[in-house]
Amino acid sequence: MKINELIDSPSELTDTAASKSAVVLMTRIRLARNLAGHPFPGWARDTQKRDIRDQCMQAVAALPQMKRGLAIPVETLDELQKQILVERHLISRELCHAKAGSGIVISKDQSCVVMVNEEDHLRIQVLRAGFQFKKVWNTINALDTDLEEHMDFAFSPTLGYLSACPTNLGTAIRASAMMHLPALVISAQMEKVVRAVNQLGMAVRGLFGEGSDASGSIFQISNQTTLGESEEEIIKHLHGVLNTIIEQELNARERLVGTEPNKLFDKIGRAYGILQNGHLLNSGEAMNLLSLIRLGIDLGTFADTQRALVDRLFIECQPGHVQHAAKGAFDPAQRDVLRADRLRSEFAKVPSPDFTHAAK
Repeated sequence: MKINELIDSPSELTDTAASKSAVVLMTRIRLARNLAGHPFPGWARDTQKRDIRDQCMQAVAALPQMKRGLAIPVETLDELQKQILVERHLISRELCHAKAGSGIVISKDQSCVVMVNEEDHLRIQVLRAGFQFKKVWNTINALDTDLEEHMDFAFSPTLGYLSACPTNLGTAIRASAMMHLPALVISAQMEKVVRAVNQLGMAVRGLFGEGSDASGSIFQISNQTTLGESEEEIIKHLHGVLNTIIEQELNARERLVGTEPNKLFDKIGRAYGILQNGHLLNSGEAMNLLSLIRLGIDLGTFADTQRALVDRLFIECQPGHVQHAAKGAFDPAQRDVLRADRLRSEFAKVPSPDFTHAAK
């Protein structure tokens, strides 16, 4: 598979089989692994990094799970291609800046990704739409086991898997969920939730991870502890925290409908009007408007069949995807016009909201 084939093919997060979950958009687990007897990427010379990359990519690409996928050195990708992969949550922004000796292997359905020579030799990642930790863990555990049969990972009997960053020692697992929390944002409760989650040993980040904004009221919540607990214990703890947040979000929605229905439905109605008629939309505004439409779907003001459209547009209204669809490089002002054109076209087919069902 070539990079443009992968970009143009449906992915786990952009096809029509969108998540049915009202709150959890995506579940993801990542494992950090390093080869024994080799310097970590931050210390390796370029020749060493290229040798490690070739060895790792060959082993990963040979796995049955990665059959007919994409295996490519990062330096062969152009900036737009890298941006699209970041927007699909397939690679990190850090990997985009790698100068030499880094690579990626992506499965055909884009649910399994291995980044080579990012911070660690291997960053193994599996993602799925919706709240599917068991399925994601089973998949990534099998990938890790298969790789370990062919590669000698750096491991300490006392510290567990060794990693470039001490915070990843032990299991070297990062489990996360991308959550849509508009009612907590609208009711100004999100700051309280973030504080409580942090006290439980979890991290809360924006749409594209550390340092990014929570556009569209979308937050990534993940574990911070990797040492001293098993993978199953870490996932179970995170699962419990996420269920509590889901309950808080659903309660906040119920309160908004019960106490401030006109304020809430006005926001949803205005979002629908702008998406149908707007001519200039930046990515942040588009995300916030789509967030309100998704909330409207959850409340019954739009048909549930529109959920797949909104989930797809969360990705496709990002700058890289907008430029790819228009087949060119465009400055931000031009992208705002193209984005609005695309959203107007999509929402011209979406029936008007029906607030009578939700109001009850």
